[in-house]
Amino acid sequence: MLRFLSLNIMSKRFKQKIPKQFKLDLHGVKHADVEVLVENFIFKYQEDLPIKIVTGNSNAMKKIVINVLNKHNFSYLDGDFYNRGYIDVLN
Repeated sequence: MLRFLSLNIMSKRFKQKIPKQFKLDLHGVKHADVEVLVENFIFKYQEDLPIKIVTGNSNAMKKIVINVLNKHNFSYLDGDFYNRGYIDVLN
């Protein structure tokens, strides 16, 4: 009985709501379509930042996304040490 109560308390403690991070996955999208898709996505979810844009490892795709973000004055982080295939849009 005591074990059940302690597990129940622990599970409630760790069931805090984590805000959903919206994600745009550009795998399989043609480079010509990326600019419009990214602009629509960042403006649709600009109140829900940070958001994630998955680019894969294509440098051309990243360059297009970064140009759009710079054009609209959004700050971003380009992946991390282990996974360079995404961009986090911060504000």
